[in-house]
Amino acid sequence: MQQEAEQIKELIEEDVWGSIKEFLNFGFHIPAGEGTIHLTIGLLLVLILAFVLTSYILRLIRQLFTRKMTDEDTLKFVSVFKFIKYVIYLVVILLTLSAAGVNVTVVLTASAALFVGLGLALQELFQDIIGGVFIIVDKSLNVGDIVEIDGKVGKVFDIKLRTTRAITRDDKIIIIPNHKFISDIVYNYTQNHKLTREKVTVGVAYGSDVNLVTKLLEEVALQQKQVRKTPKPFVTFDDFGDSALVFSVNYFTNDSFADPRTKSAIRYDIDAKFRHNNIAIPFPQRDIHIYQHNNAIDSGK
Repeated sequence: MQQEAEQIKELIEEDVWGSIKEFLNFGFHIPAGEGTIHLTIGLLLVLILAFVLTSYILRLIRQLFTRKMTDEDTLKFVSVFKFIKYVIYLVVILLTLSAAGVNVTVVLTASAALFVGLGLALQELFQDIIGGVFIIVDKSLNVGDIVEIDGKVGKVFDIKLRTTRAITRDDKIIIIPNHKFISDIVYNYTQNHKLTREKVTVGVAYGSDVNLVTKLLEEVALQQKQVRKTPKPFVTFDDFGDSALVFSVNYFTNDSFADPRTKSAIRYDIDAKFRHNNIAIPFPQRDIHIYQHNNAIDSGK
């Protein structure tokens, strides 16, 4: 009796395992070249398990690296880590398929044309992602930097893996593809420090007291709240223009983003100072010489 019971038990176990194997092997079997691609429930479960384990491990790695980072560096690391995570997921998928008995070479061969097409279509997208990685890793651009690109000046407020967002001086948002920062010439006003040197140019009439002009321009610059007192503003005599003596008042500011307002205030004060001290700002003048030729008229006499 005991032997019969054991035989019955073995038959039941074999039947159960056979049913489980049949269930796991249920799916699609697609011929591809010399082999066959088996898309089964068992393969799907293995992929899900691999994704869960990979996600858990990647989360631990991210926490390990970011636990002592500042908030800004953490955001940059997370952006780069997202790109690396996608690559790792792709490798995990290929390794899992290979371990499950799928011929990965057949899969890659069958999808080669698709990969080529996607590569050509998404070429600029990949350039943007690579540019974003370079920006984040080498810190060539930071949040708060003031940049000029394609004639637009903006303050960066968000750096993502594919695009960078900045707000212009007229409160408009510009979205900059990251490949622009590695392929085009970009002016970063605040790469080294927040302090920048700006200038306002003005012309005065010939015969004006140049020393008085210099003194007045220095006074105007020092009166502005946005102008740094150290380093001290200075005036340069730039040129003998066609109709004016050209001067520039050079000053330093910590807010070059709002500098157009500072320059406007300086020009207002220059105009008032010059009027009060009888210094003329000439408009362009041209001398026209008319030559009259007296031609003898043949009267026919």
